[in-house]
Amino acid sequence: MSEYLIPTREAQATLVEKRSEFIGHVWPIETEEEARACIEWAKKKYHDARHNCWCYIVKDGAVRYSDDGEPQGTAGQPMLGVFQKEGVTNVCCVVTRYFGGILLGAGGLVRAYTQASKMALDESGISVVRRWVEVTVDCPYNFFERVKLEVTALNGVVGDVDYTDHVTVRALLPEGQEVPFGARITEISAGGFAAVEVGENKSQRIIPIHPTSNSPKIKRAQLRKNTWGRMKIMGSVLGLKSQLSLPGKNRW
Repeated sequence: MSEYLIPTREAQATLVEKRSEFIGHVWPIETEEEARACIEWAKKKYHDARHNCWCYIVKDGAVRYSDDGEPQGTAGQPMLGVFQKEGVTNVCCVVTRYFGGILLGAGGLVRAYTQASKMALDESGISVVRRWVEVTVDCPYNFFERVKLEVTALNGVVGDVDYTDHVTVRALLPEGQEVPFGARITEISAGGFAAVEVGENKSQRIIPIHPTSNSPKIKRAQLRKNTWGRMKIMGSVLGLKSQLSLPGKNRW
């Protein structure tokens, strides 16, 4: 399975430009139906807004966008470009505009919709979906930092650590990196300890790579799972049509 990038979680960000308010929302989605549900939710919530512009990308599927009444090419397409530039898929974004009475012009609109989308994506964070292998290493305390460095050097993620008379490190490694990692551990320890693969099955997992302030908590929660398998970051859009909810505020 080839790896790909998705938003880490459902997120919102607000930009004010010349008294116009641009509210960007980002959701991780898996189907066009989920994307459409996100869009409909935003349109209902912000029914009094001048525009609810949107875009979405479904992996190996549909790519759509809408200017929702803004001048052609000033909203939906620039929004879409944010996610295409970052290489993010399985994403839906809606930017709601409350008009502030001052015209921004085509260039100003492009910049505002682009920035609002990027701010929402930054708030969400970006995660990589790929096949991972779980390994453990039992090592003396003086090798602990070195083991962590070897994990991160192979784009792995350090998980829980147990401290007894030695240190037990749990980690996730991208599929295919478990063999070179094991060789490095044997080399640096001169055969004194080894990396052990946990279980026989490799599974698809989601790991934050461009974290927000909340991401360390998400990451550690993931790594504590006894059975990882296919996992969802918080902000899942399963059951989206009936239970979407995001913080709102009063509108003028």
